[in-house]
Amino acid sequence: MGADLSRVLDLYAGSGALGIEALSRGAGTCEFVEQDRAACAIIRQNLEVTGFQGQGQVHCTSVERALAYLEGKYTLVLADPPYADPEALAILEKLAASELVSEGQTVLTLEHSSRQQPPERIGWWLLVNSRRHGDSAVSLYR
Repeated sequence: MGADLSRVLDLYAGSGALGIEALSRGAGTCEFVEQDRAACAIIRQNLEVTGFQGQGQVHCTSVERALAYLEGKYTLVLADPPYADPEALAILEKLAASELVSEGQTVLTLEHSSRQQPPERIGWWLLVNSRRHGDSAVSLYR
């Protein structure tokens, strides 16, 4: 069963590569949240180069601030927080308790250090798979 890609949220977006990949695989829209201004400019540029500027929206702010004003339901959340960010899991817990996601409908992918054991649960999301790739790991939650 594939993930519903109708509305994607790319948190800690960096260059926007994860969200743009989702758009290239059929996502309807993707909202990118990144607080670094230079990175926001790169995301906008990457959206333009790939032809997805009409399907992407960039929020140049912290994830915590964005969660306070974003609206609607997301079907896929991509999160790649800085590995040393002690607040990231608490912010994702806050997201799980919000109106932005729905239990049984929203999938979460979390990139993290392969040296870290992923949490078994984040809010109502349960860990279903984790793959290590060198220094990084990607964990899937449903």
